[in-house]
Amino acid sequence: MNQQQNGGILTVNQKTLSTTDTGYVVGVDIGGTNLRLALADLNGMIVAKQSSSVAGFNSLDAVMRLVCDGVEQLLQEVSAPRHALKSIAAGAPGITDVSEGIVIATSYLLGWRDVPLRALLEDALNVPSAVDNDVNLAAIGENWAGAARDVQDFVFLAIGTGLGSGIVLNGRPFRGNNWAAGEIGYMRVPGTPDTPREPGKPGSLESMIGGNGIKVQWQNLWSAQNTPLARDLNATQIFDHALEGDPLAKALLQQSAHMLSLVIHNMFLVLNCPLFVLGGGVGSHPALCHATRIMLEQLNMRRPPQVVLSMLGPDAQLIGAVRFALDIAESLRIKVEAT
Repeated sequence: MNQQQNGGILTVNQKTLSTTDTGYVVGVDIGGTNLRLALADLNGMIVAKQSSSVAGFNSLDAVMRLVCDGVEQLLQEVSAPRHALKSIAAGAPGITDVSEGIVIATSYLLGWRDVPLRALLEDALNVPSAVDNDVNLAAIGENWAGAARDVQDFVFLAIGTGLGSGIVLNGRPFRGNNWAAGEIGYMRVPGTPDTPREPGKPGSLESMIGGNGIKVQWQNLWSAQNTPLARDLNATQIFDHALEGDPLAKALLQQSAHMLSLVIHNMFLVLNCPLFVLGGGVGSHPALCHATRIMLEQLNMRRPPQVVLSMLGPDAQLIGAVRFALDIAESLRIKVEAT
């Protein structure tokens, strides 16, 4: 498997599909603020990308229109006919039944419940489709072409607005009995609220070290006496100022790293995965990674896991979706050849 960086877009040459095959697949990342699509050929090379804002609405019909219009525009961009599309895979931020293709529940940003997304995509685009949790797809992407390439057992920790994890065991995503494996935002560790959390609302841990939770804590602790910085800072800005020495920002960084180190410690004790990959807009901040490593060292673990930053960055979900779509296309090709 060869990897190269080309104009800021990761491209991957993937060997399982014949290089004589023609066609394309689409990966989709459905976020709370943006919807992103990537068009890739059957060798896994991303040839076109698109992003649309979904901020301010969560209508399923509107999202489906953006996906369908985006697919058509991407195919036109490479002058490919409609029948060149072989499959599509999409990720959504929430619990997803991969077998049935149903988004059971998304985060509070979208609020979907029991959405038959795979069926809707197949009806609209007339190609085989698949859906999964977006963090699971990010883990697949990192396993295929990123920081966990060819690693059999690892955990991808996504810290953005919210918090989640993608678990890979024996080289395969572990999704759990009810498709809810990795929902670590609801974990309780020392320092998190112990009051019951309402369904669909941020969990105890997410309310503390998710990006929105860090921002809320900053605003609650802020005063002109505590810091000369602005009250309206986001989590990454707070971590930036922690590196510059602001006491309040440093305190929040240390608190976040402490809680994250406990999460990694506890997950490592249960899963014994040697690698944890930090991703997401907040999780990818070098200051958080560095501080978390120091906290883990202080726990005196016999063989602590390695903690690294995502190699794919914000494209991890898209690249994982492309990998998933390639698997669907390959399965279809094998089935056709068998008949």
